[in-house]
Amino acid sequence: MQEQAQDDLITRAQAWLAEDPDPETAAELAALIESGDTAELADRFSGTLQFGTAGLRGEIGAGPMRMNRGVVIRAAAGLAAYLKAQGHDDGLVVVGYDARYKSVDFARDTAAVMTGAGLRAAVLPRPLPTPVLAYAIRHLGAVAGVEVTASHNPPRDNGYKVYLGDGSQIVSPADTEIAAQIAAVEKLADVPRPESGWQDLGDEVLEAYLARTDAVLTPGSPRGVRTVYTAMHGVGKDVVLAAFARHGFPEPVLVAEQAEPDPAFPTVAFPNPEEPGAMDLAFAKAAEVQPDIVIANDPDADRCAVAVPTGDGWRMLRGDEVGALLAAHLVHKGAQGVFAESIVSSSLLGRIAEAAGVGYEETLTGFKWIARVEGLRYGYEEALGYCVDPEGVRDKDGVTAALLVAELASVLKEQGRTLTDLLDDLAMAHGLHATDQLSVRVSDLSIIADAMAALRAQPPVSLAGLRVVSAEDLAKGTETLPPTDGLRYYLDGAYKARVIARPSGTEPKLKCYLEVVVPVAEASDLAPARVRGQEVLDAIKKDLSAAMGI
Repeated sequence: MQEQAQDDLITRAQAWLAEDPDPETAAELAALIESGDTAELADRFSGTLQFGTAGLRGEIGAGPMRMNRGVVIRAAAGLAAYLKAQGHDDGLVVVGYDARYKSVDFARDTAAVMTGAGLRAAVLPRPLPTPVLAYAIRHLGAVAGVEVTASHNPPRDNGYKVYLGDGSQIVSPADTEIAAQIAAVEKLADVPRPESGWQDLGDEVLEAYLARTDAVLTPGSPRGVRTVYTAMHGVGKDVVLAAFARHGFPEPVLVAEQAEPDPAFPTVAFPNPEEPGAMDLAFAKAAEVQPDIVIANDPDADRCAVAVPTGDGWRMLRGDEVGALLAAHLVHKGAQGVFAESIVSSSLLGRIAEAAGVGYEETLTGFKWIARVEGLRYGYEEALGYCVDPEGVRDKDGVTAALLVAELASVLKEQGRTLTDLLDDLAMAHGLHATDQLSVRVSDLSIIADAMAALRAQPPVSLAGLRVVSAEDLAKGTETLPPTDGLRYYLDGAYKARVIARPSGTEPKLKCYLEVVVPVAEASDLAPARVRGQEVLDAIKKDLSAAMGI
């Protein structure tokens, strides 16, 4: 029986090899077959990389459970069939890509498949930030867009992100309908892929995007902030420098070791500003040149990280802190409309919106949901994502967010104040909203499923001495939220707190988002409130880990 299963595995691998269009992955697969590495083959052929609301994302390699040209061609064919079924027989599909391994190949394959299906395709001229692609969809009147990127994932990964014609990422049921069309693709030879026929765009779309950034800033506002900037080996540098120069900011000092695109990401373990050590080179440069702030993008430049001086070094602001700062700045500028955030982000945004008399809405995690909020003026989520110009880019945008941070820091600098001072003001006005995250990276996804099952089977009744006053299983949905795999707890006692546990949608991680609100009566309360807030968060982490069995 086992021998038959192995024979079947080899047969499936040989069939995949026979139609693999990429010499590199074909050679890799041939070597696995030749060596008889059935364990590795079984992993690669244990199923199919699933297309969902995050599109596709996975390790590059041969086989249906990896990212490769065969998987991408099938995905593109499925998307093309979906678009035609929606009546877009000759619609335009715009394709962008980052600087990761195979990105340009995946982009060209997508353009070829779209062209072969009778759609029109246009490809951005070189590796560019994801928000440029999101902008291009609306700017060019496309029916869909594809960005080839794995964002801040490890170097071995790549991904395939799909947007529809409104410029926002797909949500259900579009994802399942596209997945069904992908599953219907049988042989790659049946997918027409002409060698030409699509449009290779020039710099006109990028120039239009940069012109659109004018809408982010107030004419005549201060522009004096001095910045250290890192592109984290990604594609942000040239666009950020062009945007800062366009608007009269001092040229950012670059972290030279991370300035140019490099798919190996040689200076970081994970190319994500949130990961330990990722900002070390930026902080070293800041110690050398003493700027006012440090700004970082992730590799596809849709996220923006900010760090501030502490007196004896530098501190990365949490995404929730930057989210609150930008909200306060927009309120000061007279912004009208709805301020939105995902459920895992700090409740401070709701307090700011309420005090300002602007609309407020919570959504599920991800900008695919935030971007769909009616009347959206500003949206953010704690994972360093900010949408500050939804009419231009209906997605998170690390370039325009960097501009708005620079404007805010410049305004405060002219007043003799800092971003830290404004955070203190917000804590005084609304209470100190201390946030943290318990994040567990796993190699075995069953660990995540087991942890979630443990919480569902025996929900905690208290955490850190605070009693759980409300426990929601978000898989059942709520009055305002569609179902999602997550658990939300509200806690009360000496302080109010909130905990959300959910599997990551893009990485093999279990993520728990923690918040505690500590009242602040006067300025002298700020320092002890921060200490107490962190103590409570640490205690919640400990108790939650025990409840999940990890």
